[in-house]
Amino acid sequence: MRERSLPEEREVMSGFSAPLATRVVVGVSGSLGSVTVLRRATALAHRLAAELWPVLAWTPPGGDPTGRRSVVADPLNEEWQRMAEHRLTSLLDDLFGEEGPGLPLHAVIVRGTPGRALLAVADREDDLLVVGAGRRGLRRAFSGRVSRQCLAHARCPVLAVPPSPLESDLTAVHRRNAWHWRMDIRGL
Repeated sequence: MRERSLPEEREVMSGFSAPLATRVVVGVSGSLGSVTVLRRATALAHRLAAELWPVLAWTPPGGDPTGRRSVVADPLNEEWQRMAEHRLTSLLDDLFGEEGPGLPLHAVIVRGTPGRALLAVADREDDLLVVGAGRRGLRRAFSGRVSRQCLAHARCPVLAVPPSPLESDLTAVHRRNAWHWRMDIRGL
């Protein structure tokens, strides 16, 4: 199956020299938006003949200071680490299957905030960092902090991928189901 390239992808990448990108570092969380970003990053890694580095950042519930202060922090931190690893491997297995993406893959789990974790992994000038651009609409004011941080502080080129149009449709369906609203199926 052949993937088609999107116009904005061609435009952004037109000035980018393929031999320069050795790694495509991509932030993932397991959300639908991060699946969109991971698919775009995989397509770019294939096109650039680069390695794919999906990065999942995690912090203990209640924030990082909670994980350091508690007497039982070590066993809990190990369990949270295992949960993060399971989330990333499940996402990669669901997306790529047993065959994998068809290029070198280096999955990374980082304890810390997503922005700092991505900047720490994408620390080379020849990397390409791919992040989600955040949400559209009213909630945009409260989202997109990771992409803004990466765009402002990265040492390498950054591609901010807009959310899939399906994401807002699925959110609307979920909202209707949660509130038990009737759905108009005439438009389907």
